[in-house]
Amino acid sequence: MANLGARINDVSSNQVEIPVHSDGVEPKPSEESNIDYSQRAQWLRAAVLGANDGLVSVASLMMGVGAVKKDISAMLIAGFAGLVAGACSMAIGEFVSVYTQYDIEMTQLKREREANNNGGVNGEAQREKLPNPFQAALASALAFSIGALVPMLAAVFIRSHKIRMGVVAAAVSVALLVFGGVGAVLGKTPVMRSCLRVLIGGWMAMAVTFGLTRLIGSAQL
Repeated sequence: MANLGARINDVSSNQVEIPVHSDGVEPKPSEESNIDYSQRAQWLRAAVLGANDGLVSVASLMMGVGAVKKDISAMLIAGFAGLVAGACSMAIGEFVSVYTQYDIEMTQLKREREANNNGGVNGEAQREKLPNPFQAALASALAFSIGALVPMLAAVFIRSHKIRMGVVAAAVSVALLVFGGVGAVLGKTPVMRSCLRVLIGGWMAMAVTFGLTRLIGSAQL
């Protein structure tokens, strides 16, 4: 019994205390604090810019055609042509831009690896962090197409020309607010400022396109 008591006392004296919160729960690191929002920059930039460009450019194109043509088919054909051309343009432009960035960062990575004689697992990990041109191009084209579908779907079932123009403008305004808000939330930037900036920019683009097209159409150039 004496030996048993000595062993128990020896174990208890070697115990390690674990710090806990005052409520008895071990503190856990905040998951949100571990998120690196800079890692979202590449795909977020491509997606948000693509969606806004598709929405504003196709809506402005349809509003410009609607300024001189009351036929719904003319607006829809113009919108579809803008969707296809814009998605291809965005994808190609994003691919070239990101691939240039990829080549620059790969060259810099090789220089650092040769200077420090550092390769293997560390080099592979650094290579995985490089931007992906194909992902950026696909995200940009897909986002552009989604944005461009908004004014087309808003106009397709409305026969009255004046009501159609108003519905397209309203639908685009709501979509601009949504895209601006989503981009601000994901990027942790001020939501109100982002929404207003995107909305006012979209209104200006549609107004300028409508006004200039109406002016040229009335002059019969």
